[in-house]
Amino acid sequence: MTYSSDPRVELGAFLRSRRERLAPAALGLPVTPRRRTPGLRRAEVAESAGISTSWYAWLEQGRVRTSEQVLRAVARALRLDAAETAHVLAFADDPKVPAAPASWVSPHLRSLVDALVPHPAMVIDPHWDLLAWNASYAALLTDLARLPPKRRNMLWLVFRWPPCRTLLADWEPEARALLGQFRARAARQPHDQRYAEIIESIGADPDAARWLTQRETAAFRPAVKRFHHPVAGELRLRPVKLAAVDEPGHHFLAYLPDGPASEAALRQLA
Repeated sequence: MTYSSDPRVELGAFLRSRRERLAPAALGLPVTPRRRTPGLRRAEVAESAGISTSWYAWLEQGRVRTSEQVLRAVARALRLDAAETAHVLAFADDPKVPAAPASWVSPHLRSLVDALVPHPAMVIDPHWDLLAWNASYAALLTDLARLPPKRRNMLWLVFRWPPCRTLLADWEPEARALLGQFRARAARQPHDQRYAEIIESIGADPDAARWLTQRETAAFRPAVKRFHHPVAGELRLRPVKLAAVDEPGHHFLAYLPDGPASEAALRQLA
């Protein structure tokens, strides 16, 4: 199973996946022939986190919820990175997760998107459905107006729209990072049917299905993205992502050229 409707079960599966991939040497523990399973034992994680073995076992089994303090200790014991720690803390007792807003974009935000031409720009909602985009974004990828509304989604484009694998020069690391970010968001909203629908859709792709089972998570990093465009040629673009204060849950995303060559190429597309 790649997605659970119970956040306790989802948290437990994530902790177990990280425990099983952590080498005993990371905690200074000896590797002996008596170890029959990969990674650390539950008791070793519990001892390092300063909690009882039974309580940690219940966490992995999805039987309990716990405090932010305990989850921070577990995250340290499992040597989680910043993105993974943030993901785990989202499951703390009484997490304050805002409800997803309606798929509506104000005229002001739409005008900002259009004003960015020749730079590709768009507005996305919490599910990463594309709500608005400019002509430059359509020229960079495809005319999204020709796609059914359910397919105007960043995850669907990356995994189910075949040209994306050649358009993105670094498709695999880009796709894995995007999926890690999305899955972390989806896990915090277990009853949101749109998240479940998107995960089911991209799960038809073998790469996505494999990476979903690994429960990877990631944080957004504004690194340069390289494109092999059939018209503009090689493009190096820097993503800029901003939260829309007046429209909670919506984000404005633009791609700016990383150098004069990419700037000229974008003007060719406009």
